[in-house]
Amino acid sequence: MLQDKTVVVVGRGSGIARAVALLARSEGARVVVAGRDEGKLATAYRDTDVTAEVVDLTDDASIAALADRLGAVDHVVSTASARARGNLADLERGNLALSFGTKVIGPTMLAKYVAPHINPGGSFVLFSGVHAFKLNAGYLGVGITNGAVDFLTRWLAVELAPTRVNAISPGVIDTGAWDSLGEDGKRDYFQHIAAGNPVRRIGTSQDVANAVLFAMTNTFMTGMTLKIDGGEPLI
Repeated sequence: MLQDKTVVVVGRGSGIARAVALLARSEGARVVVAGRDEGKLATAYRDTDVTAEVVDLTDDASIAALADRLGAVDHVVSTASARARGNLADLERGNLALSFGTKVIGPTMLAKYVAPHINPGGSFVLFSGVHAFKLNAGYLGVGITNGAVDFLTRWLAVELAPTRVNAISPGVIDTGAWDSLGEDGKRDYFQHIAAGNPVRRIGTSQDVANAVLFAMTNTFMTGMTLKIDGGEPLI
């Protein structure tokens, strides 16, 4: 479905970003991964023919330079994030600014600079998250960041038309993002979440990558946020 298309994945060399990059490559796309540490990305993908580039989504000059180096592309997927966790009393301006800068302002500027290079039929895929829809203690900063991404998605779908713009809203996904909990803490948290959602399991990076592929290739869908969360907000 992506044969001979150019797909740019902004994010890390692991987890969801890696799953998206490898799935796109398996579908025949030329894949470029971009992140702050080009060396780490090159190492992460050394056994593939995926190309690594450097970009800092908090730096407009870096984004503009990436757009110039890339030239014509078909699909851009921004998985980058920086979570500002904590209740209102715990939030710090710097953490909240980094969260917005990475996940909202960064993709906005990415669209500004890359949209002129998008081939006909191309798309942007942004990343929101379950806490835009579910109120959980300690996730105020995460929730308002994700809510902003959902609005940005709808706005860009209109302003950049006919280029399509959609978002993915993952729930709890089994990636290294949870490693700070420790092995036991991570297992207990996953068991708790899985027991409380309708599908009774935790999501995988492949679940999310499959949704990204759908967003890139469904040419009659735009301005939508796809919830890949196991129905977690329903309960």
